[in-house]
Amino acid sequence: MATSEQTDKRTGRPDEIEAVPVRHPGRWIAAVIVLVVGASIIKSIVTAKGFQWGVVGHYLFDSRILHGVLATIWLTFLAMAVGILLGVVLAIMRQSPNPIVSGASWLYIWFFRGTPLLVQLLFWFNIASLFPVINLGVPFGPALVSPHANSLVTTFAAVLLGLGLNEGAYMAEIVRAGFLSVPHGQTEAAQSLGMSRLQIMRLVVLPQAMRVIVPPTGNETISMLKNTSLASTITYVELTYSAQLIYSANFKTIPLLVVISIWYLVLTSVLYVGQYFIERRYGRGFTRAERASMRARWLGMGRGGGGGIA
Repeated sequence: MATSEQTDKRTGRPDEIEAVPVRHPGRWIAAVIVLVVGASIIKSIVTAKGFQWGVVGHYLFDSRILHGVLATIWLTFLAMAVGILLGVVLAIMRQSPNPIVSGASWLYIWFFRGTPLLVQLLFWFNIASLFPVINLGVPFGPALVSPHANSLVTTFAAVLLGLGLNEGAYMAEIVRAGFLSVPHGQTEAAQSLGMSRLQIMRLVVLPQAMRVIVPPTGNETISMLKNTSLASTITYVELTYSAQLIYSANFKTIPLLVVISIWYLVLTSVLYVGQYFIERRYGRGFTRAERASMRARWLGMGRGGGGGIA
């Protein structure tokens, strides 16, 4: 930045500073390169005959595809509901002073976070080969009902169990992080008032922990929406499997993959918007740097994060 050091002879005061903006030619060069590369990629996508955009437009709102979209949304909602409820229970168990209860929660989280989701789905789908008949009744006592596994664990039930139980392990860590964010003095103050442990959790800790719990839950919902595509491996008819059924008959593989990619982008974009407003709502009272730090921690709680379960 250049300045003038000359002095006005009449007043004896220095001249006003003349600010000259610093030029950044490298930024303009980088922007031009990005625009050229982006334009070339878009041109190659639009003009490539293999994409068959006419076929994409024909199947974009096909009834079978729309059925798959609704099934994906419904499955995402149910699996997240199971995961959230289970995550809250597991997080409360982790906070228990009883080592058996806390250890059981740790073992559950360790197992379901440590094994691939696809393997878990395949396991539930083939549960009948391990337990042909499932006895339901008093533990170590007589069975009240003994349904066949194939009739009890249907394809939909296998998908819901696989996605929901797996999500519960991740939600447990998110909820536990929310619990730990509440100062311990709040719990001690509630104990001094004679409140029980459940009252403290329900009336003191959980309302304050929601500030940390809710935003990363939106991130998990987006991940769940995409993970529902794994249900196609066990022939559950959601969005991906609906497209597979179509292109297995007409061999239009690439256009159908483009169709489902468009729908996933639309659905995730809607969730991104919702997550943005949630983050803004729960980021009130923080500076921009603090909100950026909170967002990094929220994203770190997700499946790609390195948060431990110690």
